Amino acid sequence: MSCVPGLSTVEVMRVARASFIQFSSRRYADDCMPGRVLGSAPLGLSDQEAKDVELAHLLLAFAEKVAKQQYGCARKLQNLCHFLSSSCGNSVQRVVYYFTKALQEKTDRETGRNASEGSESRDVLAMHFQEAMASSTPALMACFLEVPFYQVTEFAGIQAIVETVASAKKVHFIDLAIGTGGHCIVLMQALATRYECPIELLKVTAVGVTSREKIKDTGRRLAQFAEALKLPFSFKVAMVKDIKDINEDTFELEDGEAAAVYCPLLLCSTMRQPNCSESLIKVLRNLNPRLMVITEIEANHNSPTFTNRFNEALLYYSAYFECLDVCMDRGSAYRMELEETYLSLEIKNIIVSEGKERIIRRMKIDAWRTLFAECGMVEAELSLSSLYQADLVAKQFACGSCCTLDANGKGLIVGWKGTPILSLSVWKFPTVNAKTAKYLM
Repeated sequence: MSCVPGLSTVEVMRVARASFIQFSSRRYADDCMPGRVLGSAPLGLSDQEAKDVELAHLLLAFAEKVAKQQYGCARKLQNLCHFLSSSCGNSVQRVVYYFTKALQEKTDRETGRNASEGSESRDVLAMHFQEAMASSTPALMACFLEVPFYQVTEFAGIQAIVETVASAKKVHFIDLAIGTGGHCIVLMQALATRYECPIELLKVTAVGVTSREKIKDTGRRLAQFAEALKLPFSFKVAMVKDIKDINEDTFELEDGEAAAVYCPLLLCSTMRQPNCSESLIKVLRNLNPRLMVITEIEANHNSPTFTNRFNEALLYYSAYFECLDVCMDRGSAYRMELEETYLSLEIKNIIVSEGKERIIRRMKIDAWRTLFAECGMVEAELSLSSLYQADLVAKQFACGSCCTLDANGKGLIVGWKGTPILSLSVWKFPTVNAKTAKYLM
């Protein structure tokens, strides 16, 4: 399905915010009365767009009352948002539905109606995301195949690795989140056709925190594929209790191997643990890899302020849900599972949880750049070939015209109609100097 005309879901949210700001400037005696919002959408919109803007306006009003701890008004707005939204409606209705559920839980917790969330639930949530990264349910696989962002960054990132190890006969591919290993297949195909410098060995080390058997199954499938390509191949599963437990011995790097690190959507999960990301980078630096490819969610979900997190998350998930609306059938069971099981949980954690309970701590690429620079990493520029791969893959999707590719410094931002979704950057580890030595102590 190609992009549809009219207001995008993000544009609906922006129009609603403008309407909400104007509405809030008027000091009504009872500014939580829903009747003042309904029918207040700007002129010039279609009937459906007007309804969507009004619904989004109600959600913004609900969030403001929660932020101000005006729970009586919040309950009125909550009830109306719940009534007008739907988990199986259009993208605006679905976004409002899941954000309403999250705000409702936040209200219940703050008013003492639900105080059960604690460290046990936090640990279950952390394990849930680790499982999602280590393996792939049919819903996650359907998302990967039908939504363009992941394949765009995957092909572009692997192209960067292929270029970096072009002259190496032994390649050690360190995979920090292997999933089904689709990106390994891309790498294997590229190396198998490198006739000018035949590969002597591709060694893959897959790091996992959970799902050892699923990772081993992935390794067996990759070994069969390598055999079909006549590509010398070995596979090792490296299990650790926690990402912070990774050390140099985890990887068994041998002389003559050119190491490359592939790190998709992992580092944000380290931000909830003090110094975890710095510790991981220190270990990887000591391996002296030729390149580290990093993909992360391009959003700031790490603000200590609820209102900032809410606003940032609302725009990000508005774009994401619209992408699902365009790329997947509205009644798809896989889409419903993805939204109800994964996206709903993410939204809840961002909106409801504080302190140690909040494990979703995404940052934008500039914040990552600051951290990486402090650790002595140097950003490399994505080649024209990598950018070409990104553009080529995006165009393979029917919705490819909505998938936007924007240069950001030396990296790439992949978005939906201009709203950032993922960042892709590649990094090198130069010789240690006095400035960075303190991070390696």
